Amino acid sequence: MVSSHRLLDLLGVELPIIQAPMAGATSPQMVIAVSNAGGLGSLPSSLYSEAELRAALDAVRAGTSRPINVNFVSHEPPPEDPARQATWRRALAPYYVEAGLDPDQPISGAGRAPFDEAFAGVVEDYRPEVVSFHFGLPAPALVDRVKRTGAKLLSSATTVAEARWLEARGVDAVIAMGFEAGGHRGNFLDHDMNSQVGTFALVPRIVDAVSVPVIAAGGITDRRGVEAAFALGAQAAQVGTAYLLTPEASISAVYRQALASAEEVTAVTNLFTGRPARGIVNRLMAELGPLSDLVPAFPTAGAAVAPLRKAAEAAGRGDFSPLWAGQGFRLAQPMPAADLTRRLAGVG
Repeated sequence: MVSSHRLLDLLGVELPIIQAPMAGATSPQMVIAVSNAGGLGSLPSSLYSEAELRAALDAVRAGTSRPINVNFVSHEPPPEDPARQATWRRALAPYYVEAGLDPDQPISGAGRAPFDEAFAGVVEDYRPEVVSFHFGLPAPALVDRVKRTGAKLLSSATTVAEARWLEARGVDAVIAMGFEAGGHRGNFLDHDMNSQVGTFALVPRIVDAVSVPVIAAGGITDRRGVEAAFALGAQAAQVGTAYLLTPEASISAVYRQALASAEEVTAVTNLFTGRPARGIVNRLMAELGPLSDLVPAFPTAGAAVAPLRKAAEAAGRGDFSPLWAGQGFRLAQPMPAADLTRRLAGVG
């Protein structure tokens, strides 16, 4: 079993547990609780504007002096594609009619904001101890700005090739994201989901392929999963889904209800954003997917789904909600985020 001391020293934390940054579900209070417990709390930025991110970081810095991670996405915004958008809206039109909504109503959505000059300025002002990326890395000039702040750099890899690509570009540690993981896949070199492998096949392969520390992610929900990741050479575990059951998670009632159901299963879908992500199977996934060629490019698909989601959630249903969850979600137990962090680390 590989020692985690190297990574703990690198990140400046006491426990080898990283709370996954989950946009829309992670609150500043969750980040504070995890970091104060000795793990690494992670604040997702992709649904924030610059001003909103600054406000969230103000709240986090007021609640903890421990190291924190700020996570960004690094995709390229797609060009406008009116034809694909029209096709997608026609596919959703029957659901609009059923819900009593106008299928031709104007829609809008901010989507997910990629790392840019403005976000780089936030990093320079707040100087988080760790900065992580999803979907590869941004442009080298932006990466250099992050590094000059002294932040340690992490990014997700879903294949050995991606891990080597990240190491060659200077990351301090690689997050090995297995296919079991909830939320958006971190793939960026290969978009074929058939090439994606499970955490416990991926971790040792990446450990053998790179010289930087490896963090295991995907399907790890309790202490047994953490211990298995360590046995395969990981120096820390990144856990997301288990934190959704904490009181600090900012998720809807229908989301919590789905997580509590023993009958639910997960699948990888592109219907909610245009990019593959694992979530609990609901009506939209069962009837139009889970993967569909009709969906417009990430992150634009969500705007047309949003009115349906709002109407269904108001009626107490998650038919059109992205219920992101990893394959191990049934193993999660409700508890405060600090207690969960310690329990995952084997000290609680």
